[in-house]
Amino acid sequence: MGQSLNKIYVHLVFSTKHRNPLITNSIKEDLFSYIGGICKNLECNPIQVGGEKDHVHILCLLSKKIALMDLIEKIKSNSSKWIKTKGIEFENFYWQSGYGAFSVNPSEIDIVRNYIENQEDHHKKITFKEEFLKFLKQYKINYDERYVWD
Repeated sequence: MGQSLNKIYVHLVFSTKHRNPLITNSIKEDLFSYIGGICKNLECNPIQVGGEKDHVHILCLLSKKIALMDLIEKIKSNSSKWIKTKGIEFENFYWQSGYGAFSVNPSEIDIVRNYIENQEDHHKKITFKEEFLKFLKQYKINYDERYVWD
């Protein structure tokens, strides 16, 4: 085959360092928009970006031109640098070193998009830690909880 074809939807999840609640309402929408712009510039079509005070969810179409690890590194480093320019309250903003990346069936894109859109309501019932561990179990990912959090 002379042409490389792919369509890989990914749901990325990562938190602020130590799950510090630094994604305030005053910056939330701008941050999510900025992250979406990073994805778009890397040809990883952003479908939905959202989250809460201590974490972010990104649903995007992974470009065939970039490795997943490189996408995450660019999202984290560029958004962290950007948010630090937005005020003294963000000067100690950092993302956790790890992340979760989960494949998404194309038929479930709307389900994941809706899930990300409704983070505020969702987190009235469940913490980020509980949510993330639920994803790991759902995807049958072996993990040692001592190394999941930082």
